[in-house]
Amino acid sequence: MIPTGRCTWAVGEEYVTYHDQEWGRPVHGETALFERISLEAFQTGLSWITILRKREGFRAAFAGFDVDAVAAFGPEEVAQLSANPQIIRSAAKIGATIGNARAVQRLREQGGLDSLVWSFADREPSAGPRSEHDVPTRTPASEALARALRGSGLSYVGPVNMYAAMQACGLVNDHLVGCPAR
Repeated sequence: MIPTGRCTWAVGEEYVTYHDQEWGRPVHGETALFERISLEAFQTGLSWITILRKREGFRAAFAGFDVDAVAAFGPEEVAQLSANPQIIRSAAKIGATIGNARAVQRLREQGGLDSLVWSFADREPSAGPRSEHDVPTRTPASEALARALRGSGLSYVGPVNMYAAMQACGLVNDHLVGCPAR
């Protein structure tokens, strides 16, 4: 029997809205991808709902995830971020986000973040997962993407959170069979 209805993880108003309007839809552009990668880094060790609820705070605190603005952050901005209750105040993750912005600037010389990330997109559509148990937490593609990003100087970009980013940004289609968004 093929399941029907949206993906089983989309429970509660915030998750339903995120699922129906955003998750799995193609995301392009340096700013948008930098935001998603940054939020995945902050999510490490936490639930995604925590990040969703703080996303507007993150956007305000990190200059709308404008790469050049974040790359220019210095000690004063780090101190402000470390005291900001609207975001996750992890010194390591804040530092990684600023360092990642600087790495993304350097990536422009090789075609940019969008080109790099999308070079790991699923080229062959799959039949689709029938249940949440069929959805992997990492794949060879996410491992390769994580390696490429780390090789370009980014941090907090492991294969598990990069697979989550690939799902969220539409590089893979992990909507369950029967989900209207599939």
